Amino acid sequence: MADAVDAIIAMWAREKPELDAAPMGIVGRISRVSRLLDKELKDFFAGYGLEFWEFDVLATLRRSGAPYELSAGALLKTAMVTSGAITNRVDRMETKGLVQRVRDPGDRRGVRIRLTPAGLELIDKLVPLHVANERRLLAALGDDERGTLADLLRALATGLGDTSLG
Repeated sequence: MADAVDAIIAMWAREKPELDAAPMGIVGRISRVSRLLDKELKDFFAGYGLEFWEFDVLATLRRSGAPYELSAGALLKTAMVTSGAITNRVDRMETKGLVQRVRDPGDRRGVRIRLTPAGLELIDKLVPLHVANERRLLAALGDDERGTLADLLRALATGLGDTSLG
């Protein structure tokens, strides 16, 4: 079965037969699949009144363990955005009643971001639905293929330096 990238590779083969365009096929497919997945995830979260980044903040706080809070700096490291963007995001989520700012008991000047009971309830409801949605998105692949793809993407990610959350 051919995809859109096959057509691009065929055009290059016709125009520049000496060019080995195989890397274009891999990077192009990763890029196209990323955009398709982003759209699917955006649509999924919109159905629950959330942006993907809001889910990401909720999930990050939830997986941090009780009391489901992190310093703004720790949250910033996982989000890969500017400190101003984190402040804006927390403000918006605080307005929705999903998170709250609490004083850091270990640092009088510090603030921690904590899930509210409503935020905890929402993320606990959404995580299984999100995983089921991701399973649906990967349904074109069998179990072995998903495992192989995960291994290959891990090798590529670590080769490009993505080895930690910070």
